Amino acid sequence: MRVAQWRNWSGSVVASPAALLRPRTLEALSACVADSAKLRVVGAGHSFMPLCETAGTLVSLGDMEGGLDIAADRQSAWVPAGWGLDRLTAALWAEGLSLINQGDINPQALAGATATGTHGTGATLGSLSTQALGYRLVLADGSLVECSADCEAALFQAQRLSLGLLGVATAIRIAVLPAYHLEERVCRKPLSQVAERIDALAAATRHMEFFVFPYSDDVIFKTLHPVADAGEFTGGSDVDGSEVGEGIFRTVCRIGARAPRLIPAMQRGMMWASAKPGRRVGPAYRIFPSDRTVRFEEMEYEFPRGAGLAALRAAIAHIRRERLPIAFPFEYRLAAADDIWLSPFNRDLVGEDGGESVSFHQYAPMPWRAHFAAIEAIFQAHGGRPHWAKRHTLGPADVARLYPKATDFAALRRRVDRHAKFANAHLETLFGIAA
Repeated sequence: MRVAQWRNWSGSVVASPAALLRPRTLEALSACVADSAKLRVVGAGHSFMPLCETAGTLVSLGDMEGGLDIAADRQSAWVPAGWGLDRLTAALWAEGLSLINQGDINPQALAGATATGTHGTGATLGSLSTQALGYRLVLADGSLVECSADCEAALFQAQRLSLGLLGVATAIRIAVLPAYHLEERVCRKPLSQVAERIDALAAATRHMEFFVFPYSDDVIFKTLHPVADAGEFTGGSDVDGSEVGEGIFRTVCRIGARAPRLIPAMQRGMMWASAKPGRRVGPAYRIFPSDRTVRFEEMEYEFPRGAGLAALRAAIAHIRRERLPIAFPFEYRLAAADDIWLSPFNRDLVGEDGGESVSFHQYAPMPWRAHFAAIEAIFQAHGGRPHWAKRHTLGPADVARLYPKATDFAALRRRVDRHAKFANAHLETLFGIAA
């Protein structure tokens, strides 16, 4: 008898696994893996692609025993892979440490965030996958292996962004910094001004991003920069300071779903209301995450520097020309180049200057599939590669064309999981894996 259905955060991905298990010990996890014909691991369900969808065994690592193991030099720590970023960053802060960087969603499990290339923003900062220095994995036969740049180096390279295809990560050695505080500033700027000065704006602060509604000519411009200890955090969410809070935005989305013709005027009104600059200061782990309670679907593409802004402006022009009812803003971020085989920010793909990411969202209750298809065509025409966990339509031919190292990844996957135990239907199709 199958367990109750599992749904992802947005509600669009539904799984009916044969079993949903929460092992507490390494021995129990190893036995579970060895005994399962098909198995996927689930974290917080923030993937918009069906990465966790399975008719086999679905495993959550949230109850696994273990804790932080901080290196003597305090530059890294072994962390339970199933811990959410919220739990991890709070535990690190209590030890006087912080992650190098993180995104604005923090319930995600560390294993899922690294396995999909999740990232924050910052021209000199890589994704969470670049911060992973080692892994402890349960392989398809239930055996345990440790890998790093110095031990099982090929497995480590592939595991850094693996989509869960190589094994079940039980612990991850992650790079850390001494705990630091951040100052966040949010203000309104004209999109044209930001586009003209993007390199200078990116160089002026450690973290920079902006949000732009498709029917507004202005952006909500956000920066984060390290500052001296400013005491305990007392602020709200990142957008509350500019007077466009989650409550107001939820109301606007609900009205827009019922009366799409009002969306352009409401977006311009929200930007008018965001004229007052906002500021928050506090511990990094409290400033990085944001309240994101309004459900949405998301597609994100990564580009070489310069191409992302062009793609963004082309996408906005298309939405306005077709008068599409898009309720959510685009999000623009930066990331450093890396050397990870399946990373869309691999320097062989984006160049040494790193890349830009553009995220396209739609309010979850509203139609989104046709709109995503149209915007994806624009993003692909500008040389983009999708975030693996967000909506895309790649097939095996696309993967081979876009990722020269995909062949190496496939060979490594066949070596450690000959019967494709960790591949579900989506991943079999994406990578051309024989069922």
